[in-house]
Amino acid sequence: MQKIGLLAGVGRLPVEFARAARGMGFAVTAIAVVPGVEADLADAADIVHTISAGELTKIIETLKQAEVTQVTMIGKVTKELLFAGAVALDDRMKKLLVQLPDQSDDTIMLALVRELAAAGIGVLDQTAFIRQLMPAAGVLSKRQPTEAETADMQFGFAMAKAIGGLDIGQTVVVKNRAVMAVEAIEGTDACIRRGGQLGRGGITVAKVAKPNQDLRFDVPAVGVETLQAMIEAKASALVIEAGKTLLIDKHNVLALADNNNIAIVAMVE
Repeated sequence: MQKIGLLAGVGRLPVEFARAARGMGFAVTAIAVVPGVEADLADAADIVHTISAGELTKIIETLKQAEVTQVTMIGKVTKELLFAGAVALDDRMKKLLVQLPDQSDDTIMLALVRELAAAGIGVLDQTAFIRQLMPAAGVLSKRQPTEAETADMQFGFAMAKAIGGLDIGQTVVVKNRAVMAVEAIEGTDACIRRGGQLGRGGITVAKVAKPNQDLRFDVPAVGVETLQAMIEAKASALVIEAGKTLLIDKHNVLALADNNNIAIVAMVE
């Protein structure tokens, strides 16, 4: 049986990936690298280890002992943990980080990819087993967006592409074609809530792939938590990039959107 590794963060994506991979005949060795990983990952994967994201040597040794030569890194692992000192770093991780020219998302993730490759472990495209979660272009919600919301979607899409090109984030919140909030280290949900406070409701959220998105990490995703943050922020619309954004738990996401009069559109650049 073919073997595959999974470095799992928070959210439903690691579970979706593990189920899909096992359904295709792979034995899945998962490593929960942060607290809060979904409990049912234990059922979705063949085995789950709990190792901190900062224990790079132990992660690599565990994968090698399992005879894993390919791994996927998926699920939410925020840099906030790193800067807050919530993650203890082993010597290997400290050495990796101190050599970096900056600590932007792509810089850190590419360094990890290189470190794994040096140990004989390749990193797979995150979407390799779950491309079916990426919707095609079109209106996904029951409600069509208004003319004003469509204008905000188009504006927000362009602004999100711009910040993505700078490796700042993938999400912006806009209202009346003005940027209310830009995602940085705090993550999508916090960005949405801040944008809602500043926009005082009626905001549009845009989440897109970076212009040069590396599919091995940080592929944009929205799910139930995204919608819950939007409801709290009194958002009226969401635009995602068609074919490049993972829509997790689609049935429940669209149910939340429809029950709260939120328009959702998958748009192409």
